[in-house]
Amino acid sequence: MIETKIFKKDQLDDAVELLAKGELVAFPTETVYGLGAIATKEDSVRGVYAAKGRPSDNPLIVTVSDEKMMERYAKEVPERAKKLIKHFWPGPLTILLFVKPNTLPDAVTGGLKTVAFRCPDDSLTHDLIAKLGYPIVGPSANTSTKPSPTTAEHVYHDLKGKIAGIIDGGPTRVGLESTIIDLSVETPIVLRPGEITPEELSEVLGEKVLINTGKVSDKDVPKAPGMKYRHYAPSEPVIVVDDPADFSKINFNEKTGVAALESVLANIDLPDENKFNLGNDLVDADHNLFGSLRYFDDKDNVETIYVQGFDEGEESLAYMNRLNKAAGGHHLNK
Repeated sequence: MIETKIFKKDQLDDAVELLAKGELVAFPTETVYGLGAIATKEDSVRGVYAAKGRPSDNPLIVTVSDEKMMERYAKEVPERAKKLIKHFWPGPLTILLFVKPNTLPDAVTGGLKTVAFRCPDDSLTHDLIAKLGYPIVGPSANTSTKPSPTTAEHVYHDLKGKIAGIIDGGPTRVGLESTIIDLSVETPIVLRPGEITPEELSEVLGEKVLINTGKVSDKDVPKAPGMKYRHYAPSEPVIVVDDPADFSKINFNEKTGVAALESVLANIDLPDENKFNLGNDLVDADHNLFGSLRYFDDKDNVETIYVQGFDEGEESLAYMNRLNKAAGGHHLNK
């Protein structure tokens, strides 16, 4: 077991030094915390899989400081990618492109001819990568299958003793991982929903954008994270409650946990420690979802978690994508 150091913003050079030596360092973004290693160092990248307990055929996102750094590893940057970059970078959008041969190890690409690039909207991480001079891989900095981390404390809880350092940038703004769009195909397709919706992407591109609804078979390598394996789940079973009125049909007890909007929780007769306030609206719920799952995962007395679902079209795609994975598709009354 190694010592896991916590770095503040004035200690960025120390984090850069560790990464340059091949060590693993977690970093903040506007979405969730990522687990960093130099993307061109295969041994370091494999260390990321080991620290997370992540399946080795699950490709990694390459996190860059700007478009110029991405161009070193992308086979080409098509015009539609440039449109999205101009409009959304830095920000919560990941773009899948063809990779330039022999620039990134298979541990990053999963042996595919494509790779996903992201430029996060976080000044600490931007400076980290710029100082380092190399892109870093950036999967969520948590134990694989568990809820993604939105604070440095979440990272420390999961990866203490497994990684060299954590850059503490405070709570993340968005709370759900970035949108991933595949531009290696004829018609752009969203492989993972996030804060940036397919409608917004379509408007900028001036063309139709599809949404992936298929499943990856056991024998196939997914093109992007979050497409194949179980994700975001606490140890206890999670049940989605689609209609807030249905909370009244549940027989609550001291072993029940509920995560819902404040207005819904006000009508639920449970001790405060068995309730988690998701906020006042969907934007708040996006930000707080992973925190709620982690909150109940740390409670020994809670055996079932009921979480409020939303049906608000494209705006709730990302929230419901993560919640459905956490619940294994289990909904109340379905």
